Amino acid sequence: MITATDLEVRAGARTLLSAPGDQLRIQPGDRIGLVGRNGAGKTTSLRILAGETQPYAGEIRTSGPVGYLPQDPKEGDLDVLAKDRVLSARGLDEILASMAKQQTLMEEAADDKIRDRAISKYARLEERFSALGGYEAESDAARICSSLGLPDRVLEQPLRTLSGGQRRRVELARILFAASDGSGKSDMTLLLDEPTNHLDADSIAWLRTFLQNHDGGLVVISHDVDLLADVVNRVWFLDAVRGEADVYNMGWKRYLDARATDEQRRKRERANAEKKAGALRVQAAKLGAKATKATAAQQMLKRAERMMDELDEVRVADKTAHIRFPEPAPCGKTPLMASNLTKVYGSLEIFTGVDLAIDKGSRVVILGLNGAGKTTLLKLLAGVEKPDLGGLEPGRGLKVGYFAQEHDTLDDNATVWENIRHAAPDAGEQDLRGLLGAFMFTGPQLEQPAGTLSGGEKTRLALAGLVSSAANVLLLDEPTNNLDPISREQVLEALRSYTGAVVLVTHDPGAAEALEPQRVILLPDGTEDHWSDEYQELIELA
Repeated sequence: MITATDLEVRAGARTLLSAPGDQLRIQPGDRIGLVGRNGAGKTTSLRILAGETQPYAGEIRTSGPVGYLPQDPKEGDLDVLAKDRVLSARGLDEILASMAKQQTLMEEAADDKIRDRAISKYARLEERFSALGGYEAESDAARICSSLGLPDRVLEQPLRTLSGGQRRRVELARILFAASDGSGKSDMTLLLDEPTNHLDADSIAWLRTFLQNHDGGLVVISHDVDLLADVVNRVWFLDAVRGEADVYNMGWKRYLDARATDEQRRKRERANAEKKAGALRVQAAKLGAKATKATAAQQMLKRAERMMDELDEVRVADKTAHIRFPEPAPCGKTPLMASNLTKVYGSLEIFTGVDLAIDKGSRVVILGLNGAGKTTLLKLLAGVEKPDLGGLEPGRGLKVGYFAQEHDTLDDNATVWENIRHAAPDAGEQDLRGLLGAFMFTGPQLEQPAGTLSGGEKTRLALAGLVSSAANVLLLDEPTNNLDPISREQVLEALRSYTGAVVLVTHDPGAAEALEPQRVILLPDGTEDHWSDEYQELIELA
């Protein structure tokens, strides 16, 4: 269905992946987990497989339909209804719109000829609609949307009124609707980049079952190890150190065992070879002192070099970012207050009359169902959007640091260096280079456009911008999304040690636990309460 031949993937001058031959193939029934650390090239490789961008070298051959969910979907017309966006996967939205137009003509036309043409055209459209599954397809789309946490009221809203998480679930629903004919049979190849982001526990369970039953090919990037364990039957591991792909034709648990066994083998072989090569070098040094034995000494040295060159490389431990949130700037007792915050999109009221006071060093979690306005509230507090009613009251010394769920604080067209320079215009060049190095951005990567970074790399770059800010109030919207386990733990450790105020939106129970919150704000009502274990359980269930 998709075959990559002699694939080479680069980011600037850096080679992310070199896969000679046609070892990277996706066939019906393959459920492939694409894994590797942040920055190994997973997202870039998936975009290439989807035909969204071209490889540095090699060829991609595709047969059959492909459904691609990028990490940050960029929808076109945000005035389209969510329902129509999903139905557009099979072209049903345009047919329904045309049917509605002809029905209006049938009812309102005074001219018999116009009415007759409208009736004839309506009949042809209805026949085509029926051939594509018609009203059963509408029901199927609604079922998929409901399973992903998109209720009917959301489906009747324009995309621009939805939260980032809701829009992403609409895109996922659209792809799964295209891959389903109602019976689950499909020859579509699904390419899914972090599909569980923004999903609650019930939706993840439903998605897991859908993917297990999918008959076409599947490649999934996910840091949800439970999903990988239950779904994948093959693994592609992108080794960021060697710039190569290892293919494992086995499930997740066997893959983990095989990786561990393979690394132990490589270490044993290298230790034995180093011991033998060392002995050969010592002997060569002794022989080399005698002119008559010089040729034998050279042969021994060459043999030692061959012995080491023929070894499989031992995997070098992954580098990790050194994430530490900033030392907060001095401020007053209550650096940020807001009163009567109200946000409305058209006739849709997101929330109304929200009051809050963020005290120095306080730890606050915002909770609510998807679409309750959590991200919107953070945007209002950050000054990114304006409320329809109410306002902010900044206290003495307020300095806000904002981490956006969709990386909106980054300029995709600017380089890594330009982004960090914009975030900290007054910082010295050497200090910024050191900061980027701590976040694993060095050398040619500094000139790489931010739009070409993976989701995890974008998260690290946005966090680097926060570190340079000396903020005393951090507004964090899903800061652990898209991070590999090591980087996620770094963020959690940074949360534990930060002494400024934090307002957190998260679906990650570990993030809330690391924060040790004092208060919770419940949306859409804006109710404030003391934090308790019940709220921790609520995040775990969500």
